Amino acid sequence: MRLRLLLTPSCEPVPFTYPYRLAGVLHRWLGQNDWHDSLSLYSFGWLQGGRMGRGGLHFPKGAFWTLSFYEGEPVERLVRGIFRDPTVIAGMAVASVQTLPVPSFGQRAVFRVESPVVARRVRADGGRDYLTWEDEAADEVLTRVLRRKLVAAGLGQLAPQATMRFDRRYHGAKTKLVRIKGIDHRGSLCPVIVEGPPEAVQFAWLVGAGELTGCGFGALGEPVCRERPKRRAFQQMQA
Repeated sequence: MRLRLLLTPSCEPVPFTYPYRLAGVLHRWLGQNDWHDSLSLYSFGWLQGGRMGRGGLHFPKGAFWTLSFYEGEPVERLVRGIFRDPTVIAGMAVASVQTLPVPSFGQRAVFRVESPVVARRVRADGGRDYLTWEDEAADEVLTRVLRRKLVAAGLGQLAPQATMRFDRRYHGAKTKLVRIKGIDHRGSLCPVIVEGPPEAVQFAWLVGAGELTGCGFGALGEPVCRERPKRRAFQQMQA
């Protein structure tokens, strides 16, 4: 399931390092759970609707925040948590929650990304190298992570046919460095191509691409060249 949270305007600048703080908000809403330290079968994008200004990002007209979950139980707990405490960051709070219908996918889809995609390769010394959209080896990492998540979700029968790779035909691809808890992570802002059984393509749309999706990386947006799905109200809340 995919949710879109509509947030009230910010009362102060939002620091550029905010994505990791969103993960804290998410788990505050979920409460004590086993999802925080396990393989992330969910993803969330960055706040949309802001502009750069003095001291950080400003959201004078509010923002929207998209979260996606493969399983339904976290969604129920999330909504209950929002009703208990709708605050997010910099004075923003959840004004309403919408659910977006899951599209019917075919065996191939090209997805825009809503946050940088992280792919890393383990070196012989135990360290990790960051692979960007320009590195063909990154495709192996994206595919491996997707297949691992399919297995973890009980969909292992779909894994051998599922692949994911960067769309290198996209001319606007770039990388972005994001600091989380003192560590810099290099991610790629480049569409990804997912191929495989339709159920695997849908799964990828929900759980995201690459590593660290539980920290706000690799969230997938709407498919390229597909009509935007109509939204329907899920819950309405007073700010």
